[in-house]
Amino acid sequence: MLSCYRVLDLTDEKGFLCGKSLGDFGADVIKIEKPGGDPGRSIGPFYHDSPEPEKSLYWFAFNANKRGITLDIETADGREIFKRLVRTADVVIESFKPGYLDGLGLGYQVLSSINPAVILTSISGFGQKGPYRDFNDRDLAVWALSGYMYITGEPDRPPLAPSYPHAHLVGAMNGAVGTMVALCQRRLTGHGQQVDASSHQGLCFAISIETKLPWAFQRINVSREGRDRVRVMARDGQVKLPLLWECKDGSIAFFFWIGPNFVKHNQDLVRWIRESGIDPGLLAGWDWEKETWSRFTVAEVKEIRRTLEQFFMKYTKMELNDLSLEKRIQLTPVLAPKDLLQFPQLVERGFWRQVEHPELGESITYPGGFVKVGEGDCGIRFRAPLIGEHNEEIYKGELQMSTTDLVNLKERRVI
Repeated sequence: MLSCYRVLDLTDEKGFLCGKSLGDFGADVIKIEKPGGDPGRSIGPFYHDSPEPEKSLYWFAFNANKRGITLDIETADGREIFKRLVRTADVVIESFKPGYLDGLGLGYQVLSSINPAVILTSISGFGQKGPYRDFNDRDLAVWALSGYMYITGEPDRPPLAPSYPHAHLVGAMNGAVGTMVALCQRRLTGHGQQVDASSHQGLCFAISIETKLPWAFQRINVSREGRDRVRVMARDGQVKLPLLWECKDGSIAFFFWIGPNFVKHNQDLVRWIRESGIDPGLLAGWDWEKETWSRFTVAEVKEIRRTLEQFFMKYTKMELNDLSLEKRIQLTPVLAPKDLLQFPQLVERGFWRQVEHPELGESITYPGGFVKVGEGDCGIRFRAPLIGEHNEEIYKGELQMSTTDLVNLKERRVI
């Protein structure tokens, strides 16, 4: 789908996913590393726990579908070589501190003068402009300033980061989307432009959507809810129920819907609880067509919670999954990463791919693409590059450099 486009990838770990996503759609992505390799190669975990630059699973994951060359653009010769590459490129993506490329004489205005059609996608924590543009953009800082930490964690404890550091993954994906939009516009105008992807702004956009629905439906301002996220208005006060419930071997997600649309659903649930050998208690006398949680006191809602907890603990998560499908009850297992490898929906769709790693002497299982388009597909095509793996292919084959040129450039640490 993007096979007619060439991308020069100057990013570090903040922007790896942008080039990876464009490569997944078929773009020819050339990852440019400093001589000796990108610092991202030192990020674990590592293949067979061997901490070597060519064995970083992090590198494998975020730099597949890219060719790789080494080039130091901080040297004069390196900058000239880079400019030659820009002449045949459609996109340049970078994640340096704002102003860094301008300081090297490689900012958008210079690149545009070399190739008016080129698109420069800049990925950073806070964007290319504004009073925060030069601030430290560590993942935790971006999450904290986005508002997401305010709503993450237990209500009686300090805010938490949502999970594994991924604020910049949001910025990188937004950068990929912005790049594709810019490519579409270029078809109309013939000119490139600079795409400014701010991880912070992307998170602020996301939280603005996430916090709208609770206010629209319940007039609730979202705050830290912790494990018990479902608010119930009992007869004598408010009580909260979990969204995630423990079972024999993990957790399931279950939301207790009430109202006329869920009469049969809840009747079937009560029947299932009784069939499992558990007394449904207060649930058995509920008039599902007319009554809401306000029928019960806070103490009674807590008793209903204990009934459900006892019921779910009788089963494994996949037993609950299979039986709920059979009985048409709305719940879903919380799958661990290892569960996904055998998940039938992903297997049927060919999500998991075996990718050859000749340097390791074996193949590795990779996740596939995130979307199917018509009869086509996006996803993994080939492994991430070794350090300088495609130097000769690109420098000699495309830029017509000689072997002597490459030896000289390598000795001077330009490539």
